[in-house]
Amino acid sequence: MAVDLNRIKLLLLDVDGVMTDGRIIYLNDGGEAKAFDVKDGHGLKLVQRAGIKVGIITGRQSDIVARRAAELGIELVYQGAKDKMQPFMEILEKLGLNASEVAYVGDDLVDLPVMRLVGFSATVADASDDIKPYVDLVTGRPGGRGAVREVCDLLLKQSSLWTSVTSRYFED
Repeated sequence: MAVDLNRIKLLLLDVDGVMTDGRIIYLNDGGEAKAFDVKDGHGLKLVQRAGIKVGIITGRQSDIVARRAAELGIELVYQGAKDKMQPFMEILEKLGLNASEVAYVGDDLVDLPVMRLVGFSATVADASDDIKPYVDLVTGRPGGRGAVREVCDLLLKQSSLWTSVTSRYFED
């Protein structure tokens, strides 16, 4: 991989198909359900512990996403974003970052404009085949099933941050 992951300061994620398997389950009471992988969540906490900010840009609006983001301490949450470039540019300005300092994980065409600008782009194994040629990494795991953790671990290991955030787990 020719990308320098040491310069990544922000990890942005799509939700449906990335943090979840992409299925939306409609409940009889009018609500909906989504399943999140706890390993992905732990990976996001490790990334945050390393000083990398995490944010969400999703096209749908869901209380479940707000709840999951709050549980993970993710403050940059943009829902209902049909055009993901607008919140992306807003985030860059708000944090004073360049696009090259951002990693983005998406799974479909709507993510492609942002993915083509960032310093590191990834997609999940079961993503739309149309975007796979344009990303730096296609994960071995599908969305909602450890793909986010795979990206988190890669960011930490390739930027030499892994040991500092995981050493307490390996101590004797």
